[in-house]
Amino acid sequence: MSAACRAPQRLNRTRTRSRSRRRAALATAGVAVAALVLSACGSGGTSGGSGNTNFITGKDGIATVRKGERAAAPDLSGTTIDGQKLDVASYKGKVVVINVWGSWCPPCRAEASNFVQVAKDTAGKGVQFVGINTRDTSTEPARAFEKQYGVTYPSLYDPTGRLMLRFKKGTLNPQAIPSTLVLDRDGKIAARTLQPLTEEKLREMLDPVVAEK
Repeated sequence: MSAACRAPQRLNRTRTRSRSRRRAALATAGVAVAALVLSACGSGGTSGGSGNTNFITGKDGIATVRKGERAAAPDLSGTTIDGQKLDVASYKGKVVVINVWGSWCPPCRAEASNFVQVAKDTAGKGVQFVGINTRDTSTEPARAFEKQYGVTYPSLYDPTGRLMLRFKKGTLNPQAIPSTLVLDRDGKIAARTLQPLTEEKLREMLDPVVAEK
């Protein structure tokens, strides 16, 4: 076979390999997102104080890190369910409560009124609540959820869970839906839980960080 005849075959094989690599990359990304949300509406994931994690999980399921040993939160910016731009880093200087939720998630509905109440009670203490809405295929059910429960603080729209994947392994990263994290005034992760919270448990998690000087 002449070189002229072999050239198109080599070109076709190159294109096939390129398409295969692209499909593999997309599949890998999809698996990563799926793995993150498989524990939806549960307390999935593991935590502990061993290795380089520096955090301790209490019997109440709340994991905490001492000041000076905390990891910085990743870039948490994007568009809210109301179509506004939001960057959590703009709240530096405040204590920030991050709640990962979905309108389809029964435990999220169970804890919603608790978050609304505590957000109102602590607003004057330099506390800002921010939601991360995930796995809702559109913003319509998320907005209906907020209207039903009287949620007034903003929520970033993250349907595929990509914001959650920005957290480094070994840190207090969200691993379930719902998950709640508390960021200190320096934007570092001070506490996390992978379970729905009563009002009492939410205050128990938040108050020590608010009291820090």
